[in-house]
Amino acid sequence: MPAAAAKPPPSSLFPYLILLSILLLFLYCSLLSPPNAKTLSFHSTPCNIFLGKWVLQHPSTHKPLYNETCPFQRNAWNCLRNQRPNMGIINSYKWVPETCDLPRINPVKFLNLMRNKNIGFVGDSLNENFIVSFLCVLRAADSGAKKWKRKGAWRGGYFPKFNVTVAYHRAVLLANYRWQPKQSSVGEEEGVKGVYRVDVDIPADDWANITKFYDVLIFNTGHWWGFDKFPKDSPLVFYRAGKPINPPLEMMDGLKVVLENMVSLIEKEVPSKTLKFWRLQSPRHFYGGEWNQNGSCLFDKPLQGEQLDLWFDPSNNGVNKEARQLNLLIQEALQGTSIQVLDLTHLSEFRADAHPAIWLGKKDAVAVWGQDCMHWCLPGVPDTWVDMLSELIRNSFETRQ
Repeated sequence: MPAAAAKPPPSSLFPYLILLSILLLFLYCSLLSPPNAKTLSFHSTPCNIFLGKWVLQHPSTHKPLYNETCPFQRNAWNCLRNQRPNMGIINSYKWVPETCDLPRINPVKFLNLMRNKNIGFVGDSLNENFIVSFLCVLRAADSGAKKWKRKGAWRGGYFPKFNVTVAYHRAVLLANYRWQPKQSSVGEEEGVKGVYRVDVDIPADDWANITKFYDVLIFNTGHWWGFDKFPKDSPLVFYRAGKPINPPLEMMDGLKVVLENMVSLIEKEVPSKTLKFWRLQSPRHFYGGEWNQNGSCLFDKPLQGEQLDLWFDPSNNGVNKEARQLNLLIQEALQGTSIQVLDLTHLSEFRADAHPAIWLGKKDAVAVWGQDCMHWCLPGVPDTWVDMLSELIRNSFETRQ
């Protein structure tokens, strides 16, 4: 009789059982994943694009999508035209998240995604810095783009091939504020010239009536909340429902109340279908003093990770502590809302090398204003902000479909 077929020993089945167990565990974990996770998903891998490091690429493989000829450029940030050294190296650094890759924006694909839609930025000049980068990047897909300043926009662009508008509305405090000279009933302390009245429950006129025009809105405030902008001889005085708040609020307490009211207003007034983002603070890199105390940023390479706390941790009481301080108040105000956090602070903290500094396009600018260690060279770091924002927008729209 032919011999019976030999049965495989039990040990040979063990690898298959292990593989099956891993597969079942993966499927189970997938079912448990929350649908509204804050991280993006690239190729099914959860990814926090805000945590990572800057990696130097060869300049020939990592070039900006625009140059000094972009018609949307602002002179003081046009570091190529102003001949800031090492711009090739500054723009050769790529932000690499810890667990995935951040794709560079494809302007054609992005504008196709946004066809017949509008994107609005509201806030201070760092949001303007952001939008100038965005406009110049998108122009690579539509050379017929035109400047656009309707509906009270401070600056903007219209892309006719795609019927897309991208614009910036300047509202540095977000809330409505105006100057009241000393002869008014408030601010009669010795040495006070007058006060700036801030109505914590009224949005600035610049954006009060545009919330339904945009399909995506990006808000910020923070850089004007300091005594360099509102010194003690012309302080902020906070009002609610048309009356002064008593007892009077200090500046940071006033910011907290403004944030609470503006976030509440955004939640109520902006349509639910509109994508809403809040950009956290862009860090400054003044070394040796404030902007008006000979602070400088003549660096030729990014900071190292171990240097960041020394520069920015509020406990060290340095001149650049404001970003992390204000971020705590902003994040507290955004808790439990539909507004997505655009956390550009950490990645920007490294880039002490990428500010206009003394290359401002005007001969007397440094003597008058000091070095610019707050805004960013363009092209530069905000181009990476654009990559991040476009990926978040793309992810959000595709998730809805």
